[in-house]
Amino acid sequence: MSAPQETSSEHERLKDALSRPLHDLRISLLDRCNFRCPYCMPASEYHADYEFLTRAQRLSHDEIYTVARVAATLGVSKLRLTGGEPLLDKALPKLVDRLAVLPGIDDLALTTNAMLLAPVAQTLANAGLHRVTISLDSLDEQVFRTMSGGRGNLQQVLDGIAAAEKAGLTPIKINVVVQRGINDHTVLDLLEHFRGTGHIVRLIEFMDVGNRNGWRMEQVVPSLDLLDAVNETWPVSPLGRNYDGEVASRYRYDDGKGEIGFISSVTKPFCGSCSRARLSADGTLYTCLFATHGTDLREPLRNGADDDELADILKRIWLQRADRYSELRRPDVAAAHPLSKVEMYRIGG
Repeated sequence: MSAPQETSSEHERLKDALSRPLHDLRISLLDRCNFRCPYCMPASEYHADYEFLTRAQRLSHDEIYTVARVAATLGVSKLRLTGGEPLLDKALPKLVDRLAVLPGIDDLALTTNAMLLAPVAQTLANAGLHRVTISLDSLDEQVFRTMSGGRGNLQQVLDGIAAAEKAGLTPIKINVVVQRGINDHTVLDLLEHFRGTGHIVRLIEFMDVGNRNGWRMEQVVPSLDLLDAVNETWPVSPLGRNYDGEVASRYRYDDGKGEIGFISSVTKPFCGSCSRARLSADGTLYTCLFATHGTDLREPLRNGADDDELADILKRIWLQRADRYSELRRPDVAAAHPLSKVEMYRIGG
């Protein structure tokens, strides 16, 4: 297959309809998960008889590698592997090994619930994985069990975090989805646990992703409220962004015990700087976390499309992109008349 050749100036010109560049590609390896978090995959719907994608319906690692390689020629420099739960893919280290050496890729990360991380953290680091982000909504045993759908083991998650740190998969980010009346009362205890460890906790407003979580605006704890609560306990000061398109507002503890982030898609949308595309496990490319439809890449891949043809498809998708759901969201309408959006477990967070 011929490899498309792009100059840096052509990279700069690949911007969407709102002048946002393509820098990040999130790749969902599979739609299965070992948790049943109520806001993502409630057990009532994703039960033992639920039909997930078959192996043939999912992109193979060769196909994922091809999309990532071509995307890198178009300016993508950051890859993130997600799920479902990506560690359920036993061949993950081999894929990491291939993606880590792609020209142009300078950041290769993994998002996981960390239940299966401890035994493979060093293997993933040896394969070339740079860092991990851990989804962990509470350190309260009962709240954690509730929010993982009764499937999680908190100590295994903490062991996974420790193993990732030992393997050098840092900085480790801890993502906490905060829901009013569910886990908001445990946030400060979680922050206390990770203060001074070098790990960065990011508090995420509960979002209306997908169609399964029964989202209501009154369940959202605004980031400003959380910031006030943190500031009253441990004074913090704002930090600048690490890079263009960073979604978290960053703060440092004034006592020097690390950093905290706030992701405020509901109360302070950041669509204007979004540089992310998302590839689902079945090969559909989405240009927004809240997308209602995407573009099938699996069919052209399996019909023999070469790199130039695939690059043309990716260019067309991105150049036409005008998504800005969070900026246009009306919470009253979003709750009362939800759109049929792609589910989070299909494209990662």
